[in-house]
Amino acid sequence: MVLASAPGGLEPRELPDPEPGPGELLLEVLACGVCRTDLHIVDAELPDPKLPLVPGHQIVGRVVSGGERFEPGARVGVPWLGGVDGSCRFCRSGRENLCEQAVFTGYTRDGGYAQLAAADERFCFPVPEGYPDLQAAPLLCAGLIGYRALRLAGDAERLGLYGFGAAAHIICQVARHQGRRVFAVTRPGDEEGRAFALSLGAEWAGGSDERPPEELDAALIFAPAGELVPLALAAVGRGGTVVCAGIHMSDIPSFPYELLWEERVLRSVANLTRRDGEEFLDLAPRVPVRTEVEAHPLADANEALERLRTGRVRGAAVLVP
Repeated sequence: MVLASAPGGLEPRELPDPEPGPGELLLEVLACGVCRTDLHIVDAELPDPKLPLVPGHQIVGRVVSGGERFEPGARVGVPWLGGVDGSCRFCRSGRENLCEQAVFTGYTRDGGYAQLAAADERFCFPVPEGYPDLQAAPLLCAGLIGYRALRLAGDAERLGLYGFGAAAHIICQVARHQGRRVFAVTRPGDEEGRAFALSLGAEWAGGSDERPPEELDAALIFAPAGELVPLALAAVGRGGTVVCAGIHMSDIPSFPYELLWEERVLRSVANLTRRDGEEFLDLAPRVPVRTEVEAHPLADANEALERLRTGRVRGAAVLVP
């Protein structure tokens, strides 16, 4: 499924098989998660995608050929970060997620909304055994970005999750495994979302028009809604942290300095590192994280994106060729 111009819909096309370069794998795509970042690309909210583009960056694939780390037939996961220069000041200091020459799967190089894909094997992960293809796909972005956001929240005990979609439904489980208390904030009136959060271990779930019943130590904002930032800052206590976990967010409205005062911290998460991936994919089976997914045929990618746009996906949407 190809994005010919942005904004725009995806079109089915027959393309030549990808030709992997040195150090790259040719993969048979088994499943590819549908991410809100894909929506931002399709809707032209992220600038300068490769066009025409095959989106998709939560790829579970089987190695067909190429590479040295993985044997043919091995099952690997391909995340958003598709490559870095390895030599810039960010890469040299363990911050490859900030590399200015980074390439991104399904954005600046073709991704997994296809039957075949190519990927740099250095940026592929072994998929944990015990996870079927569909259930593994959301781990590769929703899980990884959620995990990085959770790490940046420090040792917060009372944790608010704003927007209860693919990432939050995974991180809720991780946080509970770590002994944290979870407070879920959903769209006003989203009774199904509240029930979903409570079923995964949140001790409270309410709409963004409500305030959590206790002061929070940290809040993770997964919804791309800037208006949630002042609400989250108002909900965290002194020294609390608010982490914006999306790659795109609507404008943040002005707010009084009082909400930031008392050493509250407001910060963002950008991309991920390979270390994040290795740590999280080692942790996920030990929780164990269980992903809830709805499967869509590849040809129905536009419908899956629309369901995500309108908040009708419970857990995560995944495409299957």
